[in-house]
Amino acid sequence: MTWFVRVVAVVAADATLVWLDGRAAGWALIAYATVTALVMAASPRLPSAAFLGALTMAVLTGGSFALLIYTGYRAGQRIATRRDVAVTAGAVLTYLGMVLMMAERSAIEPAPVLARVVLLTVLPVMAGRYLAQQRELTAARERLRIARDMHDSLGHLLSLVSVQAAALEVGALPPEQKLAVRGLAGSARAAAAELHAVVSTLRRGPGVEGIDGLVQRFRAAGGAVAYERSGVPVAVTGSRAAYRVVQEGLTNAAKHAPGAPVRVSLDWEPDALLVTVSNPASGRHGVPGNGLAGLAEQVRAEGGLLRVHDEQEEFRLVAMLPAAVGAAA
Repeated sequence: MTWFVRVVAVVAADATLVWLDGRAAGWALIAYATVTALVMAASPRLPSAAFLGALTMAVLTGGSFALLIYTGYRAGQRIATRRDVAVTAGAVLTYLGMVLMMAERSAIEPAPVLARVVLLTVLPVMAGRYLAQQRELTAARERLRIARDMHDSLGHLLSLVSVQAAALEVGALPPEQKLAVRGLAGSARAAAAELHAVVSTLRRGPGVEGIDGLVQRFRAAGGAVAYERSGVPVAVTGSRAAYRVVQEGLTNAAKHAPGAPVRVSLDWEPDALLVTVSNPASGRHGVPGNGLAGLAEQVRAEGGLLRVHDEQEEFRLVAMLPAAVGAAA
């Protein structure tokens, strides 16, 4: 569905509801539809402002139901910091308070009003945030899968070509053929180097420096996480793997033990970084799936070690990542 179709659908739905309810007609209805379209137009670039505009229109008109759902969903997709959470939550609570005040004056039961607010505002925001997180995780996993497949298949074939060309290069061949073989060996080595660069690009992502933001976004989404750092930071060979360990641990905690407190710790040793993500066991983690298997492979590829402890009272991921050459004092 294109953006224009979404605008038309939301404007038509809300304008029809207002017209059927008898709250607007003629020029008033046209003005209402125009303002709704303007709020929709602002939602792609200013989702929080559009959501605030939708809440304001809902208070003033008693309608704008479709606009509330759409802008709330878009605002949830763009939540990334505590400030975003505070602004969104404050706007929803203000809207709830004003709606309850109007309901009290009209002698309306508060329970249906509360249910309507949750349905039109809270659920769309939560749905938008959840789906955005899932898309980010899916994209990261797909990049890793493609990088792994390219490295395993093309990398192996190019290595064989390089070895065979090198063997021919040192063999007894006429000068013309030896020159051609030397060019073939050089091309194979260049192709292998380019493949390595492509794989590195696909695998590239935030490293240890991005874990602070990852934890902050998890807290902004409503997760309870204790974040601890100890030791003197040193450069590690598996910086991106460290980020992925924390990302996978927080994702598993949100999926299998929602609402449970999570503990993330980064412990720098003189020659390694220990990354730990733990949460109370829910009994639903089960056998490690493709996500943890791929993560273990990535950690091993960086020279590290990953252990999964699925115990009766606690689920814990522990990764050891060695310090980069020359970084350990």
